[in-house]
Amino acid sequence: MPSSDSTTGSALKILDVGCGVNKYSGSIGIDINRATAADVICDLDHFPYPFADRTFDRLRVIHVIEHLTDVIRAMEEFHRLTRPGGRVRLETPHYTDFSSFCDPTHKHHLNSFSFRYFGANDAGFGYYTTAKFREISVRLRLLSVWRWLGFEFLVNAFPRFRRFWEHYLCYVVRGKSMEFEFEPLGPAVSPGRPPAVSATR
Repeated sequence: MPSSDSTTGSALKILDVGCGVNKYSGSIGIDINRATAADVICDLDHFPYPFADRTFDRLRVIHVIEHLTDVIRAMEEFHRLTRPGGRVRLETPHYTDFSSFCDPTHKHHLNSFSFRYFGANDAGFGYYTTAKFREISVRLRLLSVWRWLGFEFLVNAFPRFRRFWEHYLCYVVRGKSMEFEFEPLGPAVSPGRPPAVSATR
């Protein structure tokens, strides 16, 4: 059943990016593979996607971002496609999980601070992009033994402990996956932004 907006009762317009064979119910699915349940076939590394600015209320990007060539450009495209007040749900492996490296199609290995460029706490690197997001939530899942011992609760309940865990503990107390929810801020980023180029002498 399609999701709906509780304030208006109207159905939410949802884009399932890299939907695979298990497209989210009620969504429009896009994928490069014709053997999937996608409604639109397109190369997810080629921008812009074939939709107008601010088309969707929700974007689902489930275990896709790690496969894409340009994380920053992909996030800019998600920003462009999501309406003000909309949500981007993104899931990806934590880089300490074996699944991050056992799949040869993974191009990026990420942690829970990998998207800070897009927020207020950008560590001085906000000049990489004009696409800004508010991080509504981040939830980490840890391997089962560490979840049972209470580490997953500590990592998710206390931001300072999460930072400490990322810096010092995660190589032993290993993560499994991460779930983010973002809200786009400001105007849509232009789809015509040129790719980054290396400086030459």
